[in-house]
Amino acid sequence: MNDLKKDDEMNTLKPLFAVSIMIGMMALTACDHPKKNETDTVQNKNQVSTHTEKAEVLPYLNMQEAKADYALPFCEKKNCIDVDIQTIKTQDAWLNTWIAKNQANVIQQQIEQNKNLTLQQAVNAYVKKSDEWQDKYSKNKAYELRLTTRIASQRNQYVLLQIGVDTQQEDIAVKDRFYFFVADRKLQKNLTVLDVIQKNQQNELNNIIQAHYQQWIEKQSTEVKKQVPKKLYWGQADWFFDGEGIGLHYRANEISKDAPQLDIYLTTEQSKQMLQPEIYQQMF
Repeated sequence: MNDLKKDDEMNTLKPLFAVSIMIGMMALTACDHPKKNETDTVQNKNQVSTHTEKAEVLPYLNMQEAKADYALPFCEKKNCIDVDIQTIKTQDAWLNTWIAKNQANVIQQQIEQNKNLTLQQAVNAYVKKSDEWQDKYSKNKAYELRLTTRIASQRNQYVLLQIGVDTQQEDIAVKDRFYFFVADRKLQKNLTVLDVIQKNQQNELNNIIQAHYQQWIEKQSTEVKKQVPKKLYWGQADWFFDGEGIGLHYRANEISKDAPQLDIYLTTEQSKQMLQPEIYQQMF
C-alpha cells in the first residue's frame, strides 16, 4: 500500500457497506418411518444450527447521515460559538452509543481534556473553554468546531469509524484532522490493535512498526528529530483496516509538537500473519 501524506487522503479508504444477511431455515424431509434416535439426532442438530445462525445475525445498519443530538446555550454575544456535529444514525443501538462516545472523546481532545463524558457534556466543556477565551479579551473570537462522521470500512461485525475535525481555537486553525476507531459489533466492544493481533506476534509487529518509524524519522527536520522519542509507542494508537490490510495512524503533532503525520501500513501478508486467524477471516 502507498503511504498517505495528508490526513484528508484517509478519505480514500473505500467503505465496505453492510450486507443484509437473510437466513432461511431448510426444511427437513424425513423418511416415511425414521427410527426415533435418528429423528432426535436430526432435531438436535437443527436446534444447534438455529442457535448458531441466530447468534451470527446483526442488525442491518441502514446508515443515515444526520445532525448529532446536542444543544448549544443561548448566546447574547455578537460573536457566538459555532459548533456543527454531523453523525451517522444506524439500526444498531449499541453502535450509535459507541459513535457518540467517540465523538465526545474527540471533542475533548481539542481542549486537552480526557473525561468520561456524554456528547452533550463534551459540547458543554468545549463551550466553557471558548467562553473563558473570550472573557480574557473583548476582541477574542469564539471557538469554531466542525465534526464529520462516517463509517470508512465495514466487514461482518467489524466497523471502522472515521471522525474528521476542523477547528478554529484562539489563533490556531486545524483542518482535516482525522481519528479512527474500530468496533466489534458482535462483542459490543471497542478494539485496540492489541486486541486483534496474536500475542506471539507482538514482537514481530513491533519490529515492523519501528522499522517504518525509523524510515520516517530520517526524513524529518533536525528540530523534529530532537523532539521525537527513540521508539514509537503503538499499543493505543489509532488503527484502521481496509480491503488490503491494517495500519496505524498518527496525526500531525501527535508524536511530537512539530511532527507531521505518520501512517504505517502492513501488507496483506503481514496483516494475515499478525491478526488472530478468526479475526482475519471475518475482517478480510
